[in-house]
Amino acid sequence: MATRALIFDFNGTLSDDEPVLCEIFIHLFAEHGKPLSAQEYFDDLAGLSDPEIVRTWLGRDHPDVDAVIAERVERYRAAVADGSSVHEHTREALRYAAERVPLAICSGAVRAEIEPVVAAAGVAPLLRGIVSSDDVAEGKPHPEGYLKVLASLGVDAADTVVFEDTEAGIASARAAGIGYVLAMSGTLEPHRLREADELIDRIDVGVMRRLLG
Repeated sequence: MATRALIFDFNGTLSDDEPVLCEIFIHLFAEHGKPLSAQEYFDDLAGLSDPEIVRTWLGRDHPDVDAVIAERVERYRAAVADGSSVHEHTREALRYAAERVPLAICSGAVRAEIEPVVAAAGVAPLLRGIVSSDDVAEGKPHPEGYLKVLASLGVDAADTVVFEDTEAGIASARAAGIGYVLAMSGTLEPHRLREADELIDRIDVGVMRRLLG
């Protein structure tokens, strides 16, 4: 397979931040009267879009869904807006890859969360596009986000490689027809990522050389 594009999930993949997200949701949900444990977060919620996480845990008809999401974004930005959650080896890998193929993000996070982090990390100019939860009606595991990215890049799904870290993300990429899916270890137990083609520990230049030559 000739790789024509790379698409990255954001939370837990490009941005090493799932523990940060977990901690924020634990505090937020406790404040709203429905405590959440770390185990419950990773078992039931990790990988879903922000709106879906809030609706799943607090209830679809909960009156504060939008306010909770907005507060979650503010707390996240305060924690990682300096770009520190995007490791230097990941930045180096993106610089290497961007010289060879178009790069994009497909994420269940909101755009207001993604853009400050990639800008602070210095990788925003390397990206051809970002599809966030603001841009879709259906979040992962639905394929809508990946289909939108593919359309914007003008590439075939079969010639595209995706980097993910959750079951929902892998399912989304598969449903969009993505040719090759790599799963980042760390967010979920390896057995939950078995639908990916390959499990990796980190995004670095070595991985990019193998994919792109």
